[in-house]
Amino acid sequence: MSIRNLDALFTPSSIALIGASNRPGSVGAVLAKNLFEGGFAGPVMTVNPHETAIRSTLNYHSVAELPIAPDLAVICTPPNTVPGLVKELGERGCRAAVVITAGFGEGDHAEGQALKQAVLDAARPYLMRIVGPNCLGIMAPHAGINASFAHVAPSSGHLAFVTQSGAVATSVLDWAESRGIGFSHMASLGAMSDVDFGDMLYYLALDPNTHAILLYVEAVSEARKFLSAARMASRNKPVVVVKAGRSDAGAKAAMSHTGALAGADAVYDAAFRRAGMLRVKTLDELFQAVGTLASGVKIKGDRLAVLTNGGGIGVLAVDELAEGNGRLAELSPKTLARLDARLPATWSHGNPVDILGDAPGERYVVALEALIEANDADAILIINCPTAVADSYEAAQTVINTLHTRHLPVLSCWLGEAAGARARQLFADRRLPFYDTPEQAVQAFAHLWQYQRNHELLMETPPAVTDLPEDAPAKANAIIDTVLADGREVLTEPEASALLAAFSLPVVPARQAQNGDDAAAFAAEMGFPAVVKILSKDISHKSDVGGVKTDLTSAEAVRQATDDMLERIRQSMPEARIEGVNMQPMIRRPGAFELILGVAEDPIFGPVILFGQGGTAVEVIGDRVIGLPPLNPLLAREMIERTQIARLLKGYRDRPSVDIEAIVLALVKLSQLVIRLPRVVSLDINPLLADSGGVIALDARVVVREASEPRVPMTIRPYPRELAHDIVTQAGQHYHLRPIRPEDENALVEMLKRSEHHDVRLRFFAAIQRFDHAFAARLTQLDYDREMAFVALPQDAESILGAVHLIADPDLERAEFAVMVRSDTKHSGLGYCLMQAILDHARRMGITWVEGEVMLENQAMRRMARELGFKEQPLEEGADSIALSLKLDH
Repeated sequence: MSIRNLDALFTPSSIALIGASNRPGSVGAVLAKNLFEGGFAGPVMTVNPHETAIRSTLNYHSVAELPIAPDLAVICTPPNTVPGLVKELGERGCRAAVVITAGFGEGDHAEGQALKQAVLDAARPYLMRIVGPNCLGIMAPHAGINASFAHVAPSSGHLAFVTQSGAVATSVLDWAESRGIGFSHMASLGAMSDVDFGDMLYYLALDPNTHAILLYVEAVSEARKFLSAARMASRNKPVVVVKAGRSDAGAKAAMSHTGALAGADAVYDAAFRRAGMLRVKTLDELFQAVGTLASGVKIKGDRLAVLTNGGGIGVLAVDELAEGNGRLAELSPKTLARLDARLPATWSHGNPVDILGDAPGERYVVALEALIEANDADAILIINCPTAVADSYEAAQTVINTLHTRHLPVLSCWLGEAAGARARQLFADRRLPFYDTPEQAVQAFAHLWQYQRNHELLMETPPAVTDLPEDAPAKANAIIDTVLADGREVLTEPEASALLAAFSLPVVPARQAQNGDDAAAFAAEMGFPAVVKILSKDISHKSDVGGVKTDLTSAEAVRQATDDMLERIRQSMPEARIEGVNMQPMIRRPGAFELILGVAEDPIFGPVILFGQGGTAVEVIGDRVIGLPPLNPLLAREMIERTQIARLLKGYRDRPSVDIEAIVLALVKLSQLVIRLPRVVSLDINPLLADSGGVIALDARVVVREASEPRVPMTIRPYPRELAHDIVTQAGQHYHLRPIRPEDENALVEMLKRSEHHDVRLRFFAAIQRFDHAFAARLTQLDYDREMAFVALPQDAESILGAVHLIADPDLERAEFAVMVRSDTKHSGLGYCLMQAILDHARRMGITWVEGEVMLENQAMRRMARELGFKEQPLEEGADSIALSLKLDH
């Protein structure tokens, strides 16, 4: 990820248009028109070897003739000319270029791909940034820049729109113009040869003119970079995304159920959710979502109350709510009694609250106040249908007056093209969210709830995760080594069970038998009833070929079933390599649910984890969700809640609820397995039986690979436990140093509370009285790729005595540090050790400069910094702090 020179795209001092034209209707002519009429305050210079002037402005015949070096170049010349032009521009000092031209390998044409690489090679020596090729261009209305060939110039606003498709960009611009929607930025990225979604997300997250970010995504190129930037942006402002191509075509993996179920779109969906973004299905829904989020309405749950003067319209709203998995709020007896006392006897006596077609404004107010004060719902949708016996406009006025001094989760829908227009304008003037149809309003409620939930998951502090047994990876790797040494890549069922058991996943004991006699003997040892399963690396799904026999109650039954199975399958599948059978005791858990847990590898996002309803019909049922590792208990629980079977797992009729915590723990353990065993390609646990007594894996299939075969990297870097180590201060005191974890939030806050106010002020440059969750989450929930924080703990306790934080810029060129030790541990040398540790880590990251800011009065910190080699640099005159910088040697 890099935002280097992106300022040259959106705030350049000068612009050059290479390929400008006077030919009507040409791309060069449209670009010239848009650039000259955009309102840009700096010089716009055109280059065309055959023209004297472009739009009555002096034209230059070559880049060499330009009187000044342009900050930004827009190129629309033939493809074969672009690499040379980029080189010329770089030599002149140009910092960014937008390449409009197509013909750079679209459709994977080798010649075009080579030309695209030549453009990048030409730009690299000058650190020049490239947008495109094959793009519409960019716009920055606040700066008067319209470097595109769009037919519409957007007005200035606070939405940023980033898209891969130029056609989508022009459609959105046209749509927005008719609705008075303005933009802070619009960027058509085209082929994304250099500048991509990750770069743009990071840049826009820090842009003060951008209040919300909209994305149209066809594909993500660098998943870790994208997720890192998206998570950072989502913490600061809403990010709403439309993803094209929602089908599962191409997501096939014959070796596992998980591979077949983990379609590409499901993985994208998991990634967007994990980053705290809100995903919508259509462009129209995209802007509706932004309008809703921008209204400032916040909700805490998924319960909706509907207040309407038309029963049928209320039912439509309820139908839409049910399809979106929302909940219709249940009104309490107290609320119903209050409504009964004030409404006509024929009102609906439930939710939706139908106050009848003749309802005047006062009746709306009576019902609205009852719903607001009852707290039975998380949001209220008010609907008005035009009638001849009631005034829609008067109803809107009274509702607005009721809401005037309150900031409440209320959405409105005033129907009717003519009758509702004046009312809708009232809501617009008061900046209250309104919608044209009940369906749109319910979708808006769903957007609010989903965005709130995603944001909570992004910021929520997870509970601590139980550590793995120390020997778990070693045990599992020994099994994998044996399998690979045997020339296999698929584990036998006993091997798969042993691998899962190493990671504390509950499994059924298993023994491998070569024939009926061995099987009968093992069954007698393990107990009856017994299960016999075929063992073959060539048979992925045993049930499909009659390779499973259950409920065998005697040694003779086991012997006969084994011999019959081996003979039958050898005859029907002579090409299959049969290793024998797998013997297990029969697990009787009546009423238990069959679930599936799995691991697959996505070509873009790397390892993914699957959870859903299991059994032999798992692909047919298709009730599954995808998550990205690493998982913590909160994320695991959220995965479970998103399945259809989750409602059944909570118990119904005479069926008790399942031990959900046992499923959560199984998902977390599976995530730990994914992190620690990169040689696992895919894994299925199907079925995982779950009931009130816990969970147990009845069957598992694991596919592995050689260590030399690279794995697609995990999208989110897991906790870097390998960086933990012990330190000894100059005073001889021993501490344990490790990277900070999200669950350290309470311990970190306790450290700050036990420190003197003066020391807290020196660390944070302000007197902080309240250490709330949002404040602490920023310090403990890190992107370990670009950030690091070490905490120091006593050898025998979990209390935090000191912490040091490092955050690098996206280019990994510079990083800023901050350090603090608890007041009662000052002068022990702990701060010096923390600084040494973070500087060593900065060197490992390849950081060149480590910088910081220290208050002038903080003499102890300034003295320690000088000892470490930092140089002091004064800030502006009168500042109460000073800058520190250290150039690292590698």
